[in-house]
Amino acid sequence: MSPFFAEFFGTAIILVFGGGVVANVVLNKTKGNNSGWIVISFGWAVGVFTGILIAAPFSGAHLNPAVTLALVIAGKFSISLLPEYVCAQFLGAMFGAFLVWLAYKKHFDATEDGDAKLGVFCTSPNIRSYWYNVLTEVIGTYVLSLAVLYMAKPEVGLGALSALPVAIVVLGLGLSIGGPTGYAINPARDLGPRIMHFILPIPLKRDSDWKYSWVPILGPLLGATIAATMFVFFGG
Repeated sequence: MSPFFAEFFGTAIILVFGGGVVANVVLNKTKGNNSGWIVISFGWAVGVFTGILIAAPFSGAHLNPAVTLALVIAGKFSISLLPEYVCAQFLGAMFGAFLVWLAYKKHFDATEDGDAKLGVFCTSPNIRSYWYNVLTEVIGTYVLSLAVLYMAKPEVGLGALSALPVAIVVLGLGLSIGGPTGYAINPARDLGPRIMHFILPIPLKRDSDWKYSWVPILGPLLGATIAATMFVFFGG
């Protein structure tokens, strides 16, 4: 498998698990309706675990533009490959969100709450304070990126043995710092599905909250940059 398709399918898998678990919890008439935040956090973590297992042998399993950026800044990955990886990650996230919509089509039809439907695709804060929301995303992605940098092999990224440690980090972030914003910590995971929410024929859907869409892009990129800079400065 080429690195492009590894990043594509790995990121898609994250969204199938992650978007799928949110749909199971928040949409009407599902088996997991109202099962809660812990279930959501575990679903995302298992998605990260599975995505890394699939992609690691072929691409290093970045699966996140912020992680790719951190690896580039830290000198562990070639900047010339960044556009290819980021493109694959965004397209993979869109495809994964599309599969979730297909799987839960009847439940989207049975749900009137537009906010719940949007939440299957992308993040939004319970208390909207843009710069505090950015700060939350910075902190979460800083922790994730620093963990990845210390696990990553030089010039590649994560290996298959990193799947469980990274998944545990993502689980911990969801349970600890995920409350304010829903912990995007990945620009592709948020923007790609947000675009799909805008495109797909979902009945009674609300707007795609474009005025918030820059937060889960800027915050993770800043967090990754800070983590990589400190990693280099302190001789990681």
